Amino acid sequence: MAIVLIVIAFVVMIAVLPQFWVQRVIARHSEDRTDFPGTGGEFARHILDEMGLRNVGVTETEEGDHYDPDEKVVRLSKTHFRGRSLSAVVIAAHEVGHAIQDASGYPPLRARTQIAKNAGRLQTAATVILMAAPLLVIIAKSPAILLVQLAAIGLIALLTVFMHAVTLPVEFDASFKRALPLLASGRYIPDADFPAARSILRAAALTYVAAAAMSVINIFRWLRFLRI
Repeated sequence: MAIVLIVIAFVVMIAVLPQFWVQRVIARHSEDRTDFPGTGGEFARHILDEMGLRNVGVTETEEGDHYDPDEKVVRLSKTHFRGRSLSAVVIAAHEVGHAIQDASGYPPLRARTQIAKNAGRLQTAATVILMAAPLLVIIAKSPAILLVQLAAIGLIALLTVFMHAVTLPVEFDASFKRALPLLASGRYIPDADFPAARSILRAAALTYVAAAAMSVINIFRWLRFLRI
């Protein structure tokens, strides 16, 4: 029992600490800068136009910063879409990096997009099976159905962790092989801001480490709910 508690505490630490650090890094550089000529949304639009990606849109969203490869849209949170902070500009550059990946046919991004679609369908099916299993046990009068629950839990866990494992290298590529060189070549931010920009880009990628850890924690919640 003690070992299980230690494992849970370790996983929680891995999940919480990166989230705390990410929020702190982004917040530290979220004050508007008078020396920046435009907002994060305007910067994203400018870079996309410069790269010849005028077909890619830029919109404000309440669902968190991300690039939508199906709709071909860079979506930025209100703070980053309207803000003139270093965080707004750097995160906009990161999301534009995904648009550049998409335009160049970057295979890992295509693979992640396809896996995400299939994983979503499989997770939905696994969740339905998981919720229906107790009723099936009563109807079939067979505890063997509980094995179906365990299989569903395992499938949800594996799909979620695998998704994040595939996502991490895509995020680092968008940050350090797309966004950072773009910011440097265009001299869009002062040289003194580059150490902070690297921290922001690193923080953006590490959110997926935390997400993967949280998915493991959710499995423990399912096990507790089912009293397995």
